[in-house]
Amino acid sequence: MIGQPLQRVTACESISFNEMTFQWLLKVPAECATVPDSRVCAGVAEGIVRTGGQILVDQLLINGVDRAFCVPGESYLGVLDALHEAAARLTLVTTRNEIGAVNMAEAHAKLTGKPGICFVTRGPGASHAMVGVHTAKQDSSPLILFVGLIARNCTEREALQEIDLKAMFGHTAKWVAEINDPRRIPEFVSRAFHTVQAGRPGPVVLGLPEDMCVESCEVADAGPASLVQPAPTAAAIDKLASLLSAAQRPLVILGGGGWTARAVDDMRAFIDANRLPVAVSFRCKDLFDNRHRCYIGDCSLGLDPALAQRITTSDLLLVVGTRLGEASTAGYTLVVPPTPVQPLVHVHADAEELGRVYQGRLLINAGMEEFATAAREHVRLDFSRWSDWTEAARRDYEATLRVDPLPGKLDLGRAVRWLSETLPRDTIVVSDGGNFATFLNRYYECSGFRTFLGPTNGAMGYCVPAAVAAKLAQPQRLVVGFAGDGGFMMTSQELATAVQYETPVVYLVFNNGLYGTIRMYQEKEYPGRYPGTILRNPDFAAYARAFGAHGETVEDFEQFKSAFERARASGKPAVLDLKWDPEGITTRATLTSLRTAALAQRARE
Repeated sequence: MIGQPLQRVTACESISFNEMTFQWLLKVPAECATVPDSRVCAGVAEGIVRTGGQILVDQLLINGVDRAFCVPGESYLGVLDALHEAAARLTLVTTRNEIGAVNMAEAHAKLTGKPGICFVTRGPGASHAMVGVHTAKQDSSPLILFVGLIARNCTEREALQEIDLKAMFGHTAKWVAEINDPRRIPEFVSRAFHTVQAGRPGPVVLGLPEDMCVESCEVADAGPASLVQPAPTAAAIDKLASLLSAAQRPLVILGGGGWTARAVDDMRAFIDANRLPVAVSFRCKDLFDNRHRCYIGDCSLGLDPALAQRITTSDLLLVVGTRLGEASTAGYTLVVPPTPVQPLVHVHADAEELGRVYQGRLLINAGMEEFATAAREHVRLDFSRWSDWTEAARRDYEATLRVDPLPGKLDLGRAVRWLSETLPRDTIVVSDGGNFATFLNRYYECSGFRTFLGPTNGAMGYCVPAAVAAKLAQPQRLVVGFAGDGGFMMTSQELATAVQYETPVVYLVFNNGLYGTIRMYQEKEYPGRYPGTILRNPDFAAYARAFGAHGETVEDFEQFKSAFERARASGKPAVLDLKWDPEGITTRATLTSLRTAALAQRARE
């Protein structure tokens, strides 16, 4: 309870966590002795008394969790105390805002393939956390959010920060529940680990009443979660081969969640063997080597018109993993629901996703590994019917890499191309939401799995915390964050987290003094009228130095190259304030050209 010390039952008052664990070890079968963590083998047997917080943390350890993110709260002090006891095996990363904490957990899940774990407090903390839960939902990322709640005897009184957890998160999470009995913690946490990874991955939210976290009981642990994915039938693979054999303009689109390195490798082998042209959905650039001869582009903001034309004129779309959302289909115009003009083969791990928006010629319920392996092993076709189509699509893509000149001394297209050609191939690029990302989408080429992190829901404020999580998970790799000035300021306080945990990320802040995406749409829809989108920014370089980070201001391309190398060599988190002429709003348009086109259209009407 708030203001009172944590209470342990008398029988355990003189027993430390390690001693309790040792007593339990005396009870487990001998064959578990060779397992590094014996509890992973059999679980703690009944007879050992633990608090709810200790039981919860033990379930995390059993499921291989080695890092969690939080903003601490008095509502889950019992869990924090148990995390103290487990500090040698589970690192707790403290952030400056719950938005940052959940975004870090979501990015950790994307990069590692393991469920991201986050703890926040009730009311305001949970409200902040909603942003990251929504990201995990739309990005199909496995995330478990634990929310500390009021004591069970205070419910329905509008107690301090009381919330209805199910009402708040019910439409964004795969499952929302409150654990009101510590004896059920193993059951609920086991279900959470299964749910976040099953089918289409996504978030789960579990509420932890504060008094439940310190209540003691005897209960056996559950074992680690087992991931089960559906596999394609032989008949489905045969029909896929038949449909491809009859096509002349096939096109593959990859995306969504649930991918593994093996799935990516097998999919590349299948596509390469059959010379199929392949594009990726919004923010999924790292699912296929962008330098491969079969790669033809990114279905995202700033979509190449030639790629859009190929999607609409394809005579067979093979869509694997992605839902074909709004951003990837140009507002559902390239692939029109419910029955696309193009014959559609849709492969997805979630049976409920198949047919939900699009009807298909063939619907295949399969996990990414299961489908990719089957396709690689069993589909080998004569690709002469579409080889010219693939080669032409590749040439179209390569043409997009040529930088179009835009106003201003700092040519962002040249800067991003220089990074693409210079950075190590295993560099992790982290993108925020915003119009600046059109330069990243068009000019940066990803070469390997999990070299790109970005929110498919377009949430601003993702980059700064997500890049910290990426560097913590992969400290040996270079991490470069891309953010607009608006998005950077939404979570820039996490620079303090970056400095505290010594994560030397290089952040590039595309500073044009605008909420650029909205300004672009204003010029298209209401030319010359743009309230609400002009920003007055601080000196970002000085701001970074105030945190103890490296900071520089950059105004031209040559200065950018040398400043980037200094930032990279600083050994600190670094911020480069890139002075971007607002006139060059995208890679293909200026504000003036958008306004002129909109006014001309109005005159014609």
